[in-house]
Amino acid sequence: MRASLTALLVALGLAAVGVYLSAFVVRQHQQALVLEFGKPKRIVDVAGLHWKLPIVETVEYFDKRILDLDTTPQELFSSDQNKLIVDSFARYRIVDPLKYYQTVRNELGVKSRVGPILDSSLRRVLGSASFADAVRDRRAQLMNMIKEQVNNEARNFGIEVVDVRTKRVDLPPQNSASIYERMKTDRQREAAEFRARGEEEARRIRAEADRQVAVMKAEAERDARRLKGEGDAERARISNEAFSQDPEFYQFLRSMEAYETALRRGDTRLVISPDSNTFRDFFRFFSESITDTKPATNVPASTAGTLKPNVALPQQ
Repeated sequence: MRASLTALLVALGLAAVGVYLSAFVVRQHQQALVLEFGKPKRIVDVAGLHWKLPIVETVEYFDKRILDLDTTPQELFSSDQNKLIVDSFARYRIVDPLKYYQTVRNELGVKSRVGPILDSSLRRVLGSASFADAVRDRRAQLMNMIKEQVNNEARNFGIEVVDVRTKRVDLPPQNSASIYERMKTDRQREAAEFRARGEEEARRIRAEADRQVAVMKAEAERDARRLKGEGDAERARISNEAFSQDPEFYQFLRSMEAYETALRRGDTRLVISPDSNTFRDFFRFFSESITDTKPATNVPASTAGTLKPNVALPQQ
């Protein structure tokens, strides 16, 4: 009985060891390559519990996540003969575990095999671009070009480069001052061109505004002359209607207006004969206006007397 129990325990232990050696777990961020006596047999890219032949088969795990590839800073020359110090990195993922295992096996292998490809592509692309393009104007476009060139060769290693970026692109200290001064001069020249174009546009706008003002003033003066002419005509019409009721008075009033205009200056003397019609008409109208005026009852007698002068008109 005891021997049977011992045998059962040994069998269970061997079974547990066999299960332990036969099972392997692939995590969510992993993919696995099953090897049989060191030779690739199958790829497992589904997370969960999987089985293999114990001792005969082994498992190599590879990361599914995006990995980093750092390069050492290098010096290169841009197309405008500026010496640059470039520090860059790439991000990649393993898309073919079999090729990856057969060519580079691990991250150190990626750095030793793909790193030089990245450095060569950086020198080739950035060397054909100007300093301004590399640091500002076409930076994203240049990085995409580098990524495509690296991917053309990186696929042979079972990886895909998803991004290439530069940590820094600097000038050597001895070149920085001259480059910055030249860039400053270029920016000042561009600013002067912008100002010149702005002043030209301002002159054009002012000329157009002056033309519109002249047109509006001419139209306003034309309308003013038209309105003034219409007003003068209306005034003449009303005056003619009013004066036609008493032509004699109208003639006298026009004579008085003429005298007023002539005598407007204080040092003017005018000698009129008492026999003139104007003189007689003036005193006649003046006498009639005084005769028709009655003094108020509360006005002093001396004042009232002055309102009735004895004016003798010349006989015709």
